[in-house]
Amino acid sequence: MASAVSPANPSRAKAWVSAFRPRTLPLALASILMGAFLAAANHSFNGLVVGLAALTTVLLQILSNLANDYGDSQNGADSVHREGPQRAVQSGAITPVQMKQGMGVFGLLSLISGLCLLWAALGTSGAWIFLTFFVLGLSAIWAAVNYTAGSKPYGYAGLGDLSVFIFFGMVGVCGTYYLQTRALPLTVLLPAAGLGCFATAVLNVNNIRDIRSDELAGKITIPVRLGPQPARGYHWLLLLLGFGCASIYVAATYHSPWQWLFVLAAPLLVFNGLQVWRRQDSMQLDPLLKQMALSTLVFVLLFGLGQIL
Repeated sequence: MASAVSPANPSRAKAWVSAFRPRTLPLALASILMGAFLAAANHSFNGLVVGLAALTTVLLQILSNLANDYGDSQNGADSVHREGPQRAVQSGAITPVQMKQGMGVFGLLSLISGLCLLWAALGTSGAWIFLTFFVLGLSAIWAAVNYTAGSKPYGYAGLGDLSVFIFFGMVGVCGTYYLQTRALPLTVLLPAAGLGCFATAVLNVNNIRDIRSDELAGKITIPVRLGPQPARGYHWLLLLLGFGCASIYVAATYHSPWQWLFVLAAPLLVFNGLQVWRRQDSMQLDPLLKQMALSTLVFVLLFGLGQIL
């Protein structure tokens, strides 16, 4: 199995690194950073827990990316009609068998890392809490694999947005916060939901770009259901909801003007919304994926710093 992910030559290494999709990793880490900042503001920061949470999240994101590469190639979404960059299985750089082996490796690594995280955070205390988080971890692995792979990929039924909102927002932020503080105030749900909206907006840009190839492959994403321009309106809604959740949180927990530091990220989000609305050519949308992901990361850093200053 190890040979599947141990490249024999530089070109194979490049193919695997490309399949990992490094540009998606900062977005995956955003929820961990948000949870870490909120815990630090509560004087409960735990570096080991945050580090292991970040490692587990990166491994899960890579697993999801490999499964997406494999699943879309098998289900027809990665066809000649796809507007985005060519994928590893689609191009033949990595065979389907090798990709499945790679998925197995990263699924196992995610499980091991997740167990180490739970042990570091919970130890032997709280068996039910440990079991709850273990089930959440298994659910995250299942969600990563079955988004576009498996016999009934839920991404093809338009449920990808909900999954991203839950795992990139609610679970990532709330889980990281709880594992450090052993508490979960209801107010934490607001920044978690806000980040979930921004992460969903990244997926929405991707799905607007791929609307033609997804429709031909029977991948019924939200943009396929709504149509190109209503999907752009949906994009604005996600941006406004994300920003609104952060604003309500600050208003509810206000103690310092620094808490409004995240407002400095507003121009980046407005730029993304305007460009997604205006750019009608699919390939012109591709750079906005990275811009939205980086804007989300900037938002998290500014929001988090505002809580601890």
